[in-house]
Amino acid sequence: MDDSYLEQRLAAVAAAMADKTRARMLCMLMDGRAYTATELSAASDVAASTASSHLARLVEQHLVDCVAQGRHRYFRITSKPVADALETLMGLAGGDTVKIRSHTPVNLRFARTCYDHMAGEMAVALHDRLIMQGWLEEGAYVLTAEGKVALTELGIDCEPTRQRRRFACACLDWSERQSHLGGQLGAAFLDAFERHGWVDRRLDSRELRLTARGRRMLADQFGLKLASPQYGMRVE
Repeated sequence: MDDSYLEQRLAAVAAAMADKTRARMLCMLMDGRAYTATELSAASDVAASTASSHLARLVEQHLVDCVAQGRHRYFRITSKPVADALETLMGLAGGDTVKIRSHTPVNLRFARTCYDHMAGEMAVALHDRLIMQGWLEEGAYVLTAEGKVALTELGIDCEPTRQRRRFACACLDWSERQSHLGGQLGAAFLDAFERHGWVDRRLDSRELRLTARGRRMLADQFGLKLASPQYGMRVE
């Protein structure tokens, strides 16, 4: 890589961030969540077509990724190095990030089903803790030997089936806009949580209620202190 190419890339990335609307979008995305073009256009006070053009520029410069989830397309910061660079620039500028508030009912936002696996704050926290503990390899979504032993001891089925479906994968959470665990392993987690009485499923909705037994298990096995909203506690 010669100096001229590096200078051109630096100028192109800087130009992409220099626009006020694009800078505002990047600041909004710094909360680690993913948002639709419609949400970003509303929060940036620009037309949807204008927002799409700005987002295309950010994607082109590898500052933002576009993730398809069902009928929707979500945008998020591409990587930690990009987020770190933006955080440094925001510190120099002395600005505050703009928050987009979720309108999802609090009980559903905390824990619910997503097809055959768990979603919501609890599922996102579990997903992140599996990676932090070294039980699940980020990106490849492969269980480590340590992870397989630990989850098997908890009664979670860690053996892949012959289905075409992936064993484990990231599933973008529509309320948290961060990843929870999907695939066969995600389904195995929900099965175990229900079988051991760690969650109760509401018959009239997708809501899952974390039980006292489940709270103790999450604290002991994953170091997570959380409870269903009716207990007045949040994820720690």
